[in-house]
Amino acid sequence: MIEFINFYLFPALAIGSVYALGAVGISMIFGILRFAHFAHGDLMTLGAYGVLAAAAVLPFNSVLLVPFGMVLAIAAALIVDKVFYRPLRQLPTIYTVISSFGVALIFRSLVQLVWGSQNQVYGSGGVRPPLIFFDTIRVSALHVQAIVATAVIALFLHVFLSRTKTGRSMRAVSDDPELAEVAGLDTEKVVRWTWIIGAALAAVAGLFAGMDTSAHPNLGWNLLLPMFAAAILGGIGKPMGAMAGGFIIGLAEELSSYPWIGDQALISPSYKTAVAFVIMIVLLIVRPQGLFKGRLL
Repeated sequence: MIEFINFYLFPALAIGSVYALGAVGISMIFGILRFAHFAHGDLMTLGAYGVLAAAAVLPFNSVLLVPFGMVLAIAAALIVDKVFYRPLRQLPTIYTVISSFGVALIFRSLVQLVWGSQNQVYGSGGVRPPLIFFDTIRVSALHVQAIVATAVIALFLHVFLSRTKTGRSMRAVSDDPELAEVAGLDTEKVVRWTWIIGAALAAVAGLFAGMDTSAHPNLGWNLLLPMFAAAILGGIGKPMGAMAGGFIIGLAEELSSYPWIGDQALISPSYKTAVAFVIMIVLLIVRPQGLFKGRLL
């Protein structure tokens, strides 16, 4: 049991946190702008490299520098929305989806141009001692930071969407954009806030993903499929559902490689990413509306 907690449960919750934070943006963008944003993973990469650039000149813990990554990701999201996506909103959705692939390539090429294509690590690269609980449970401090940060963000996001005027406007536009516009809601403001929230959370997810392994140009792109699976699992357009879906996908991936019977795992750890793909396909066939019923903020 101790080995299960130390080497599987907390790492699963940590990667689930990354999926959850990324899936929220995917879910909100689809719910409000009505298209699948395939450049969202590369927004994560930009956020991760924004923190990396700040860490090169400021002597602080990388987690404390996450606002720099947020600013870079938000600026990039707002610029591409104005330049690429806004002119395409009156056209069929497929045009915007295809353009998001092009935006993803632009982001990735910019990262390679500015920072290079090699893997980069945060800080000195030294191994930090784990946190020890009850003398037996050893947990990476980074994993604890990711899990706690995601829980706090989920709380603030819920309050924002349910208690603030802007949050209620976002929900209204998600439910019926035409009716919301007729009612006098500023839909462009809602769109801006959607990009701001989605890009900011993507930057946090990119930071934790990069710190857990290393930062590289394909960091976010490699995580895109599990994040889409999490968004679909939670019910597309439901941010809190996407959060829950992220943790479920993370747990499913990690626990599929746990040796449940003797020393034999269900699948080889090198294939555990395929679990997200299988879950997504099965869910699209069996329950395309997602696992959660009703409106999940």
